[in-house]
Amino acid sequence: MKSSLAALALLSAAPALAQPAPAPQAMPAKLPFSPAVRVGDILYMSGQIGQVPAGMDRHGAGFDAATRNAMDSIGKILTQHGLGFGNVVKCTVMLDDMADWPRFNAAYVPYFEGKRLPARSAFGTDGLALGAPVEVECIAAFN
Repeated sequence: MKSSLAALALLSAAPALAQPAPAPQAMPAKLPFSPAVRVGDILYMSGQIGQVPAGMDRHGAGFDAATRNAMDSIGKILTQHGLGFGNVVKCTVMLDDMADWPRFNAAYVPYFEGKRLPARSAFGTDGLALGAPVEVECIAAFN
């Protein structure tokens, strides 16, 4: 019982430690989430979606551009906090079509050139926000 109360006290104190990170200038201010939250030396980033440019197919070049769009958004958030892709320790990838997995990897890996690749999970989904074909969320460490 005593250890349960101590754990509960720690959990209830945790939100006080979390600090929303400033939003990127391009992000609409009324979204119901923070683009990133720093807790201690860890930066938790919300998922960044990749939009397919107008007039492009959702697969092929359109998917590649959407992946770069999502990764560039992550790069902007990292930069705002004095971090880079070398600080990323974990990514979660959501694809609306797992057949795009090889294309995703080809567009994703160059962001980590010369650096170790972070741990990663990937999921196929039945739809993403705003009809995006890809969403990527990452966790980065300040070191």
